Amino acid sequence: MNICLIHYAAPPVIGGVESVIGEHARLMAEHDHKVTLIAGRGEQTDERIQFVKMPLVDSRDKDILVIKKELDHGRIPDGFKKIVDQIKSQLLEVVSEADWLIAHNVCSLNKNLAVTAALKQISEEHLRPHFILWHHDLAWTTPRYRSELHNGYPWDLLSTDWPDAIQVVVSEPRRKELARLLKVTDDRIRIVPNGVDANRFWKLAGETEMICRQLDLFSSDPLILLPVRITPRKNIEFALKILGKLCKEFKNAKMIITGPLGPHNPANVQYYERLINLRREEQIENNLLFLTELIAHPLDDEVVADLYRISDILLYPSKEEGFGIPILEAGLAGIQVFCADIPPLRELGGSQVNYFGLEDDPSKVADRVVKSLQSSHRYGLRKRVLRDYTWEKIYSNHILPLIAER
Repeated sequence: MNICLIHYAAPPVIGGVESVIGEHARLMAEHDHKVTLIAGRGEQTDERIQFVKMPLVDSRDKDILVIKKELDHGRIPDGFKKIVDQIKSQLLEVVSEADWLIAHNVCSLNKNLAVTAALKQISEEHLRPHFILWHHDLAWTTPRYRSELHNGYPWDLLSTDWPDAIQVVVSEPRRKELARLLKVTDDRIRIVPNGVDANRFWKLAGETEMICRQLDLFSSDPLILLPVRITPRKNIEFALKILGKLCKEFKNAKMIITGPLGPHNPANVQYYERLINLRREEQIENNLLFLTELIAHPLDDEVVADLYRISDILLYPSKEEGFGIPILEAGLAGIQVFCADIPPLRELGGSQVNYFGLEDDPSKVADRVVKSLQSSHRYGLRKRVLRDYTWEKIYSNHILPLIAER
């Protein structure tokens, strides 16, 4: 599909809308669409995305600023029609073969009404492209713009429905504002929220991104970290039984065991085989993840740190420790800790972690984990963001159905 996006400016210009259109363009390109960014400022930042610079699209172009000054006082300058025609001609050279033209904020704000007018004429006079008007901000409902808005053309282009265009806003409050402004029902307006890039926000290493993608860790609910080598004193079988019980409440729970087999005891091979059998018996083959099945080499420190950041819980059922560095690392990562009640771990965790006895019933420990998660606002918000607001989710749940309509 051939898709054009237009805004006053584009990346690397810094701004909220600029960031959003950059993400939209990236996602569309990654899904094999032909993508063109049209803006008055910016530059090409991705070889897959064509950038077309049109100075007259900019809100800060000197000729546009002269016209805006007159428009703000309620006067249509003599040169307005000429510039509209010029912008229209330039746009048609780029968008005439496009399937979609997605206009971000340029049909919502009065920063450059010549662009708005040119787009309106193209939408009325040409069968292609189809229009999506994407509204982040609304001039007519924002008090600071009211003195610059006046009755009639071209200001009314921002307050009347464009019948052949799809109207999109970024939130439910914006939808209600726009519906009142356009005098349409709410169902005339789509909601597509903005999102976040979890990999970039967490600054994940490339190998961490690969692990997250291949093991689908962002869908974990919760993600439990067990950063140990595979050796009997780490009591991993106890963790497996906890996970088996936890999965009855949280179907998407995942536990990731980071280490390889312990290097000094040949019996570790038999221990690992017992764990694999127990995983099958507990029916948690898709929930218990041994990184040694994916990666042959030891993890870099930065990857281990990443795994702490993205995890929800540290589970540490070790029978024997001289110290317990994972308790400290979990403290820095700010995640909940459930660990065995042995002296070294109690000394480190104090009253800030959750302890269980080595002879405790795993189902009772799992119940405590469930209650802790259900009462945690931090955990609930994190999972909602990962479930609904990553850019990949925004694309698959909202943008893809939108551009697939025609």
